[in-house]
Amino acid sequence: MCVTFKKRVLLLYGTQQGQSKAIAEEIGQQAEHHGFIAEIFSLKEMEKFNLKTEGDPVVIVISTTGTGDPPDPALPFVKKIQDKDLPEDFLAHLKFAILALGDSEYTYFCNGGKIVDRRLQELGAKHFYETGYADDCIGLELVVDPWIEGLWTALNKEFILRDKNKEMNKHRNCKNNVEQNTPEVANISLQIQAFDLGSSSENSQFENAHSESKLIYEPSLVHSASSLSQSSLNVPSLPPSYLDAILLETTGQDVSHSLLYPEEKVFSVSVTQAKMLTLPGAVKTTLNLELDISDTTLELNPGDSFSIICPNTSEDVKDLLDILDLSDKKHCKVCLRIKSGTTKKGASIPRYIPEGFSLECIFSWCLEIRAVLKRAMIRSLVEHTKDPAEKRRLQELCSKQGSSDYNHFIRDNSISILDLLKAFPSCKPPLSILIEHLPKLQARPYSASSSPLYYPGKVCIVFNVIEFPACPGRPLPRKGVCTGWLAKLVNQMNSAAFKRNEFKPKISIFARSSSSFKLPTDTSLPVVMVGPGTGIAPFIGFLQHREKLREQNKEKKFGEIWLFFGCRSYEKDYLFREELRCFIESGSLTCLKVCFSRDPPHNAEELSPKYVHDYLRLCSRDVARILIKENGNIFVCGDAKNMAKDVNDALTDILSGELNVDKLEAMKTLAALRDRKQYLQDVWS
Repeated sequence: MCVTFKKRVLLLYGTQQGQSKAIAEEIGQQAEHHGFIAEIFSLKEMEKFNLKTEGDPVVIVISTTGTGDPPDPALPFVKKIQDKDLPEDFLAHLKFAILALGDSEYTYFCNGGKIVDRRLQELGAKHFYETGYADDCIGLELVVDPWIEGLWTALNKEFILRDKNKEMNKHRNCKNNVEQNTPEVANISLQIQAFDLGSSSENSQFENAHSESKLIYEPSLVHSASSLSQSSLNVPSLPPSYLDAILLETTGQDVSHSLLYPEEKVFSVSVTQAKMLTLPGAVKTTLNLELDISDTTLELNPGDSFSIICPNTSEDVKDLLDILDLSDKKHCKVCLRIKSGTTKKGASIPRYIPEGFSLECIFSWCLEIRAVLKRAMIRSLVEHTKDPAEKRRLQELCSKQGSSDYNHFIRDNSISILDLLKAFPSCKPPLSILIEHLPKLQARPYSASSSPLYYPGKVCIVFNVIEFPACPGRPLPRKGVCTGWLAKLVNQMNSAAFKRNEFKPKISIFARSSSSFKLPTDTSLPVVMVGPGTGIAPFIGFLQHREKLREQNKEKKFGEIWLFFGCRSYEKDYLFREELRCFIESGSLTCLKVCFSRDPPHNAEELSPKYVHDYLRLCSRDVARILIKENGNIFVCGDAKNMAKDVNDALTDILSGELNVDKLEAMKTLAALRDRKQYLQDVWS
């Protein structure tokens, strides 16, 4: 008789907002089915694992944060393996695989994973499976799902090779049986496990109902093309449910923001001033808020950032409660318990849902109800959908065959749980499913746009009100969660009734980890700042700070400061026009280069740059002089999707041309500037 023993895998994750952890837990859940035992730890739990003595394969799921850094909890691990005293064969015994998460809208795509991958190889470790690079810009699932499927074949091959190397003759027969049942790794087949869709008659009912609808409707969120509606589906296994959510008759407590972020020092601060910086008709609405932080211990210098704790809109919360038939229970206390007999490993109550909160508070402050639906959640929703045609369509959207529809109708249109429940009225999931699958409602980060030397006890922020137009599956436009909330606050503050009231509205904030996005302490070093749109915000703080330092230190030497600023229209969205003029007149700003992408040139023969990267190229000699000859700094702030990449390409071309070197050498020079913190970015998508 041949006894099959489960094979152990060490599964590690490094996460900033929970995505890597969720994927690692999914791998752990699947491991049992494929004959493996996965021990799962966060990379910050270094006391629980030791790569130096690890004998089993290691799988690492790690995200990227900031402008290409590993997530904060993983930094101690990264620092440990980057110890220069470690020998080159320190991890020569180790076999590993990495799934790196990132966003290709950022310059340093998946760089957190690449840093760990490269360093492990430098220490002698070897891959047993190719690295996966998942792109949140187009959908993590496009890489994550097939990578996980291929992982099991690669692990089987790794253990078979180990068995052969050990020459375990007494288990030869057992080993041969395993080999016969293991697919060839050279030709990995990435297939999702088929799920039993029920009896053939029920299947037929689904397909007939769906096929009939095709006679009337074009493909959409709720209807598929005939080719998909008539296909057999490979639907992923149902994620194990692990929570019981009980609504008590007692009234839940009101929100306490400090409980939402127990690891942070949360401050409630007054909004003392609010104004619009753009004129009516501008493409984007830009607002400026001034906050009173005089009663806090916050020290926010130019370049620092902080997070604002914001709620979901009251309209969204009300709609969700109505759809779930829970409106009359909104003030009830929610009691969460781990479901008896759950098969989910490491099941725990989400820490971001404080005990005793009411249902309305949980939907308002704890759960990201605008989050794009993951296929795992759609799979769970299938079980709570009554209408056969709707049920079939949800199965299609989470199936392998429906991947294109999922990306087109769910991901590309940012369809949320609320959007889906409106589109599929027979879907009535229990509260526990939403709490299990919806991510935490994250506080939103903002950069300080003021200097404490200029505004003692105050801090300002500048932001665009994010607008999402209507789209298929979401018939109404909507604003960003936080910017929409703040815009509503500004409208209230500017109303006549509000102005008669001396009460100042309050918001909750907490400081973020300090960054290196700061003016050099050596004031003699020159600085180049690049910031189109609201990317100018921290640079206004830089200039305020520099002006006050110049006033206080008249004998001190101050280097040049150049600003490359881009906007659409001189008349409608030239932010801080008067302030910049004053900085030029005082000498705090040496050179101001402003371009307008939507305005025509002043005359037909004039060469008028449209974007900041165009202006950088026109000033290539001075840019190269400041960065290379004078050891200056360059700061880039704004959009990561296009601007940051275009600026990076422009800088590469500038260094290549001015230093008379090829592009590869210019890229190395630029990378060295970044490593020395002379090239700094604060970008967002």
